[in-house]
Amino acid sequence: MVSIAELPKHVGEKVQLQGWLYNRRSSKKLQFLLVRDGSAMVQGVLVKDEVAESLWDLVDGLTQESAIRVEGEVREDARSPGGVELGVTGVEVISGSPDYPISLKSHGPEFLLDHRHLWLRSKRPQAVLKVRDEVTFGIRDWLHKEGFINVDSPIFTPNACEGTTTLFETEYFGSQAFLTQSGQLYNEASAMAFGKVFCFGPTFRAEKSKTRRHLTEFWMVEPEVAFMGLDDLMTLIENFVGALVARVLENCAEELKVLERDTAPLERAVPPFPRLSYPDAAEILRGGDTGFEDGGDFGSPDETELSSRYDRPLLVHRFPSAIKAFYMKEDPADPKLSLSVDLLAPEGYGEIVGGGQREESLEVIERKIKEHDLPKEAFEWYLDLRRYGSVPHSGFGMGIERAVSWICGLGHLREAIPFPRMIHRLSP
Repeated sequence: MVSIAELPKHVGEKVQLQGWLYNRRSSKKLQFLLVRDGSAMVQGVLVKDEVAESLWDLVDGLTQESAIRVEGEVREDARSPGGVELGVTGVEVISGSPDYPISLKSHGPEFLLDHRHLWLRSKRPQAVLKVRDEVTFGIRDWLHKEGFINVDSPIFTPNACEGTTTLFETEYFGSQAFLTQSGQLYNEASAMAFGKVFCFGPTFRAEKSKTRRHLTEFWMVEPEVAFMGLDDLMTLIENFVGALVARVLENCAEELKVLERDTAPLERAVPPFPRLSYPDAAEILRGGDTGFEDGGDFGSPDETELSSRYDRPLLVHRFPSAIKAFYMKEDPADPKLSLSVDLLAPEGYGEIVGGGQREESLEVIERKIKEHDLPKEAFEWYLDLRRYGSVPHSGFGMGIERAVSWICGLGHLREAIPFPRMIHRLSP
């Protein structure tokens, strides 16, 4: 038994493979079976005059997504997927698939999301998720080569990281707990132990948002580095993102072709990326028609307007301290600004990375916890990081779905995760 991806190695040989019938076409003398097994697709050709009538009739009755075992000779064919086709001499039905609900015709997004468990078998979602797999593998590969250690953070936490308004609360054996918004606080503890760390896992935000950029459950990679300032962090971010895009371009050309992705914008995502301070960005947006308010965070129209002025991802840094989390370090040159940074993807995809330098002073972090009206007792362990050997440190988080959406050219984040969770979707 061989996989379809291995067939080019077996030209001229008789093989067996097993998979599912993706599509079937027929004429009076020929039947064409497009078979997939997860590794690839291959076209099988059945010639009526060369097989028993019972086999012809069996294949003629097969329906979409029937599970089958196929036998035949591998033949070179430059026109076929993978450069080979299968001269079919035998077919065994493992399991039928009557009335498969997702046909090759067009379906609406809600129908496809309701049947996401079956839609995953189609070419488009498979292409997206193969790109996602390449991105996630590339993340670990690149970070490990750069000396980072994977130290994952807990999902149940006693405290908020990104603000208290988007927390999923749960009862935890008589105590209050939350699903993590970010592993960053624990990452800081790990960085004080190992120097360069990252955590990688699901995060949760109870955001009542219906935009194409938001999910309630998403995956995020969060590197954290001891003894690193903002400028070096921005260099780390651009090298990281640039390497991931280059990897996808090299290894996922067929998937990008399936998605009809214009790769020119991706090919330009080569470091160094342009850098723009928040005050300069505000000057660009002020008086425009995006609805920007001075001192506020950027909305989607603001991000689109800023990124449209550049031919590659844009690093915007030094956002107002008032709109950033309590742990973000104030800019010594202007305490009203923070040593923070967002990376904005081009083509209207907006922020895919957010991060900055953390406040290392115990006195300042205690003041900020009070200003943000956070329960100090829940952060005592975090304050220990400032009491015992505190150093300047920085980190960032990249949402996997946002990055994959941009790389694949998707219209909505929901396509970039196998089973999306949104404000009005908890199934399948």
